[in-house]
Amino acid sequence: MCMIILSYKVHDRYPLVVAANRDEFYERPSAPVSLWEDAVGVIAGKDLQRGGTWLGIKKTGSLAMLTNYRESTPFGRNAPSRGWLVRDFLVGEEGPESYIETMSAKKDQYNGFSMIIGDLNRLFYFSNRGEMSELLPGLYGLSNRLLDTPWPKTERGKRALESLLASKDGPLPEEIFDILKDRSKPEDSELPDTGIGLEWERILSSIFITSPVYGTRSSSVIMIDRKNHCMFIERVFNEHPEPWMEAKFDFRLQDN
Repeated sequence: MCMIILSYKVHDRYPLVVAANRDEFYERPSAPVSLWEDAVGVIAGKDLQRGGTWLGIKKTGSLAMLTNYRESTPFGRNAPSRGWLVRDFLVGEEGPESYIETMSAKKDQYNGFSMIIGDLNRLFYFSNRGEMSELLPGLYGLSNRLLDTPWPKTERGKRALESLLASKDGPLPEEIFDILKDRSKPEDSELPDTGIGLEWERILSSIFITSPVYGTRSSSVIMIDRKNHCMFIERVFNEHPEPWMEAKFDFRLQDN
């Protein structure tokens, strides 16, 4: 994932709302979100190159999501896949705090990442370029830096979702997807300097990214209501300007 907007225990009807875009090179093979055959109750997409995933949920309510940390230091090509961090949490039985403790011992093996894991009761943020924290009720934005780093696109996404949440009944999935397809770019003076050059900073500055080789491959919306009903929708774009497929899962969270 490259942008996540998260509402946690803010709205009366929907205690959890996730809006996320996955940005990746078009040539990297992946499978759309599905119910995994080799892991009980796991619903997630899959990176077919390394076997990990970027965002997923279990039918018990455990969920995990990850973004890469953009930096100018050399990329470790022999490092383990960051997508394994999401996969291993979802397929395992470890709680989020214990999992983060286990992960912390080997965090330096990985290229930079930030992730959010947990469930409706407790959510945690962790980065191998930062610290662990338990999330309090609130609205959060995460792109390719640390949680709530005020990049223009995350701030724009948070404001838009906050506006939708102000309605009594809550946002509709289509309204959230409208946020995720925003292709507007900020002024150069607002762009961060992450060491990748101005042209790429411009390309990566929009919520929905387009370029000849890299861009937003899919958009996802997860909404869990007070009755533990979960809706998970993914729209796949790859190189297309409009989604060419949609996967939708509706289910009630199960007890562990």
